[in-house]
Amino acid sequence: MNLTQALWSAPSAQGPLSAQVTIPGSKSLSNRYLILAALGRRPVEIRGLLRSRDTDLMLAALHTFGVESRAGEQDPTQVTILPPEHGIFTGGGEVDCGLAGTVMRFAPALAMLADGPTRFTGDRQAQERPMRSLLDGLEQLGARVIYEGADGYLPFTIQPPEHFNGGVVSIDSSSSSQFISGLLLLGSRACDGLQVHHVGASLPSLPHIRMTVSDIQQTGVQVEAREDQATWQVHQEPGQLGPQLPEVIQVEPDLSNAAPFLGAALISGGSVCVPHWPTETTQPGGLLPDMLTSLGAQVSFPTIDADQACRVQGSGSLHGLGDYNMAAAGELAPTLAALAVFADSPTRLRGIGHLRGHETNRLAALTAEIRKVGGQAEELEDGIAIVPVERRELHPACIETYADHRMATFAALLGLGIPGIEVRNIGTTSKTLPNFVPMWEQILSTATV
Repeated sequence: MNLTQALWSAPSAQGPLSAQVTIPGSKSLSNRYLILAALGRRPVEIRGLLRSRDTDLMLAALHTFGVESRAGEQDPTQVTILPPEHGIFTGGGEVDCGLAGTVMRFAPALAMLADGPTRFTGDRQAQERPMRSLLDGLEQLGARVIYEGADGYLPFTIQPPEHFNGGVVSIDSSSSSQFISGLLLLGSRACDGLQVHHVGASLPSLPHIRMTVSDIQQTGVQVEAREDQATWQVHQEPGQLGPQLPEVIQVEPDLSNAAPFLGAALISGGSVCVPHWPTETTQPGGLLPDMLTSLGAQVSFPTIDADQACRVQGSGSLHGLGDYNMAAAGELAPTLAALAVFADSPTRLRGIGHLRGHETNRLAALTAEIRKVGGQAEELEDGIAIVPVERRELHPACIETYADHRMATFAALLGLGIPGIEVRNIGTTSKTLPNFVPMWEQILSTATV
């Protein structure tokens, strides 16, 4: 079956689950490690690298800049990155960003270190995702940005300055924390240091910025975060030649990708366990256990093969979250919205107005698809409100995914509790979970009638 064209019949839960599922590496960490490895001066072996469309696009972008990569013959998730000689990137090429936010918001910063201009393009929907704040920041650092269409959007070409040493940047990152992360990653190569100041009224996904800070600090480059002043300062020690990751680094499982699988336990009334759950993490998905507990799940952390796992046990009864601030982990909103459809009380997810600028306008998409199956949902200025109805009032429908991987897993969760759901373009999950369908079918095969 061509999963990008055909309709996929979402399987419904036939009984309580008793499943264990291994989640591939974090996309957010994978693409940050790829960038930092490319900015270094020696080879870095990345283990557990997510192999998906987003990470393949990042590898291709690095190749355009003259960075080599070698995947293990037996394990394609083991990839060695070889930075270019003297740390100078190759200009004159074209980078396809696809629909990957980390590529379109991180890779343009690398163009500042190239020996010529670089053109950036992407999918049709990528041309609707905001880029202006990052590009304004790069212009403040001496770049020239040539737009081919609307200012602040793909496609465009970046002409780097003759020399990049660092500086001070003020941008409004209200629509995406990735703008700040992209500049901080670039700052790890700024010999004179780089200060980034956010001037907007709100700042979404602060945990993702903290992840970037932590990853840079692993390279020996110093980052001073003054969050109360919305300011970050990156600086190197005297004589330092940029960031240097450890020679071997392991990628954590993608905890946000674990969300639909763990959420399935609440709808089915069963148990789902995810091994290799980190004891400490900078991933926003690390907030998931507390969120699922609030929804009515029993969450435990058993030891499996000398490693911590996360096990979620559901009772088949779901509680609404009430008024819930999701600003720190907006990427989890589609999963929580799907679970809220089956809850016994209302849920209001707020602090996520920035989701309108993701792969699609997720707030509008979630509202439309919930209503399509007979649910009650209202798009708010900064989020979405969901008022549950009786399950017997919910009915099957064809759910659109809008080329958005989170909308696809949202649809699969709806299908657990609403028999007859069909999903258009379930293959969009390849963005971060290339094997989503067999993984989903495997956990459902454990149901006991």
